[in-house]
Amino acid sequence: MQTQDRPAVDRSSLQDSLSANRTATVKRTTKETDIAVTLNLDGQGQANNQTGVPFLDHMLDQISSHSLIDLNIRATGDHEIDDHHTNEDVGITLGQSLGEALGDRKGIHRFGHFLAPLDEALVQVTLDFSGRPHLSYGLEIPTQRVGTYDTQLVREFFVAVVNHSQMTLHIRQLDGINSHHIIEATFKAFARALRMAIAIDPRRSQAIPSSKGVL
Repeated sequence: MQTQDRPAVDRSSLQDSLSANRTATVKRTTKETDIAVTLNLDGQGQANNQTGVPFLDHMLDQISSHSLIDLNIRATGDHEIDDHHTNEDVGITLGQSLGEALGDRKGIHRFGHFLAPLDEALVQVTLDFSGRPHLSYGLEIPTQRVGTYDTQLVREFFVAVVNHSQMTLHIRQLDGINSHHIIEATFKAFARALRMAIAIDPRRSQAIPSSKGVL
């Protein structure tokens, strides 16, 4: 019985094709803030973030470094009131940028998960670019502030990202007593889960990663 050889799949060229132009620039201006986000999903983890909120900049740098997304954020806001508006609007604009850069989400792995330790803290993040925004938030941060940053704003940041990228996100704290460690472990775990989810799956070719054929 003769068999026909299947044509070889050039996975490198396929990946190059799918990952071409996975970039976005989104600007958002309100009476409270002025935000500009530029990102490249297939970058080298280069970060240049200036939001006027030092701890938020530090966390955004973690996202970039551990997801390998190039991330450039500029933000000005009404810090004389507090950091809430800037924190939220950066999350909104980052979420919009992720959604725009992913486009129709063809060929991506879609799901991502990671368990990140930072000293005594241990945080698990699982996400799905499902098209259905949902946040399940399980952090118990023991102090109200880290430096000048209000720790309640961590949840508000992720709410904004989730709603505007149409992502399902579950965050679980397994251990931790130091607020800085808990938050940073969360952002690192989020970044690594993000890196997994946005990666191109060469076996999927150019298909939408859903049994329904649409997200």
